[in-house]
Amino acid sequence: MSLNVIKKVIDLGDGRTIEIETGKLAKQADGSVVIKMGDTMLLATVVSSQEAKEGIDFLPLSVDYQEKYAATGRIPGGFLRREARLSDYEVLISRLVDRALRPMFPDDYHADTQVMISLISADKDIMPDCLAGLAASAALACSDIPFNGPISEVRVAKVDGQLVINPTLTQLQTATLEFIVAGSEHDINMVEGESAEIQEAELVEAIKFAHTAIKIQCLAQKELTAELNKTVKRVYNHEHSNEDLKKAIYAATYEQVYAIASSASAKEERSASFKAVRDAYIETLGEIDDITKSLAKKYYHDVEYDAIRNLVLDEGKRLDGRTTTQIRPIWSEVGYLPSAHGSAVFTRGETQSLTTVTLGAKDDEQMIDGAFINGYQKFLLHYNFPGFSTGEVRPNRGAGRREIGHGNLAMRSLKRVLPAEDQNPYTIRIVSDILESNGSSSMATVCAGTLALMDAGIKITNPVSGIAMGLITNEMGTKYAILSDILGDEDHLGDMDFKVTGTEKGIVAVQMDLKINGLSYEVLTNALNQAKDGRLHILGEMAKTMTAPREDYKPHAPRIVMIKIDKEFIGAVIGPGGKIIQEMQRETGATISIEEKDNQGIVQIFADNKAAIDQALGRIRAIASKPEVGEIYEGKVKSIMPFGAFVEIMPGKDGLLHISEIDHRRIETMDGIFNVGDEVRVKLLDVDKQGKLKLSRKALLPRPESSKPENN
Repeated sequence: MSLNVIKKVIDLGDGRTIEIETGKLAKQADGSVVIKMGDTMLLATVVSSQEAKEGIDFLPLSVDYQEKYAATGRIPGGFLRREARLSDYEVLISRLVDRALRPMFPDDYHADTQVMISLISADKDIMPDCLAGLAASAALACSDIPFNGPISEVRVAKVDGQLVINPTLTQLQTATLEFIVAGSEHDINMVEGESAEIQEAELVEAIKFAHTAIKIQCLAQKELTAELNKTVKRVYNHEHSNEDLKKAIYAATYEQVYAIASSASAKEERSASFKAVRDAYIETLGEIDDITKSLAKKYYHDVEYDAIRNLVLDEGKRLDGRTTTQIRPIWSEVGYLPSAHGSAVFTRGETQSLTTVTLGAKDDEQMIDGAFINGYQKFLLHYNFPGFSTGEVRPNRGAGRREIGHGNLAMRSLKRVLPAEDQNPYTIRIVSDILESNGSSSMATVCAGTLALMDAGIKITNPVSGIAMGLITNEMGTKYAILSDILGDEDHLGDMDFKVTGTEKGIVAVQMDLKINGLSYEVLTNALNQAKDGRLHILGEMAKTMTAPREDYKPHAPRIVMIKIDKEFIGAVIGPGGKIIQEMQRETGATISIEEKDNQGIVQIFADNKAAIDQALGRIRAIASKPEVGEIYEGKVKSIMPFGAFVEIMPGKDGLLHISEIDHRRIETMDGIFNVGDEVRVKLLDVDKQGKLKLSRKALLPRPESSKPENN
């Protein structure tokens, strides 16, 4: 059997290459490729139905990224020992690819389309997530599926002051910025990442640098398409049309819709008014079939789209009456929940977050058991978006991809200002419950999270605020308006959703999605500068509630004491099979964890009361302390021999109290002197080369008068 294998090699310019191969694997898919960089390999496939389902007026696109454990030579954990539902990490990568691909499909293409990307081999220092977008787009490039690409994704990072494309995992540990950037050879359409309080110009520079690499990768895909003779895509017709109906709806409703949009009415009133106009017009059509009714609703939506956008471009006026730069009213409160370790309510317009902070021990860390990334993390942020926040009836099915993505953006923002690990022994969990939503609840989470952390007494380096920016442009791209603090409708009807978070010093996280082509760097820079003004305004409003972390934790918050012990005592503290440490936890009520780090034992004692901590601390210090010659100890008789008694002066440390060291008087026999379990006060006289302890009781007793030396 002969294979028509085609390969393309992309030179990254620093001796590293990316290889695209097609024609060997998964040939029954509409398109498939293997992307290889070092020993990291991704298999990407795409399949799209030939016809769209009846009544579908959108693109049913699903993107799934999954890591095979065999890729890293590991067997999955859990009872089933097989790959299961996607992890949060895999969901986040799936979202990155989806957000880059979705805007590039034709607006009228509605066939079920599935992109699957699998990590099939892993180089432990070459991260696969920055290759996933390239893999998906290359698979589409090898197919006849209509797609206005190609696109690609790269990671750009600044390491030692230099920008690097697709840095290694090791390099990322010291990076001051790292962003995943996606785009075509002409435009950028997605950015997500974090940074160490950088300035706006530095972000623009990084995006430009990334775009240069993206252009090269797009060119390689176009060459691949040409070699495969896939430049002609499949013919399709997924939409009904009725131009006469479209013109009639526009003529009959545009002025009414424009008037409602400019009335600055509340969200519910505005929505009801728009719906009333639509329903009234459809009533005038009389008896119509389902297709005509569906088209009427679609064309009316187009009227809303044009009217709202024209209101902004022509009058600089928005749905709620604000100017383009105006931020909605803000109020906030801390300590709202008396039993939480930290809490805050943050409300901006019709968006509200109730956020809590919970302080936990090391045992509360989250275990990450992925194929590529595994270990533990001690900072968690969970975002919940219930149906009632938008006045909807919606079953609670747990966190979806949207919730995971929004929570991750807030987590990226806040982790940048947490104190250093040696200054914060706690595992921290933040939970943001969105109680109302009309635009940018993820940014409300960042603001509420900052206030809740300060309320909990966590010594963050700087407060963080966030803002969502929007963009409205005309068809020619000659006129545009940048919107600060966008509403939900402005997000839906706008051309850009650009979320920026930062401190007064600079940007800490960014998430940008573009729905149009042709965003210039001038517009991007203007949007960033306008976002900075908005962020600083929001920080000022937050400062009216709280400006700095509390001096101490709440009285009911648990406390952690951390001590270091010599490495040799780790085993003694734990005990055989964990017997000693479990006994201490049971008897004191404290939670104790111990790990070896930097050739020392790091012990954390966690409890909600000082007495428990002090009791556990005393017992650990007793075990981990070395006996010192000359010190006095309260010992316990462990055994009695003819020549003396063995006395335990520390847990696990016995010394010999010789019969001659019990008293100044001569003792002939040990009979009746001590009983096992008796407490006796002794002094450590010596520790010999073998580590044996020599104890004395008589050294602590006053000398008899008869034995005192005479004065000459």
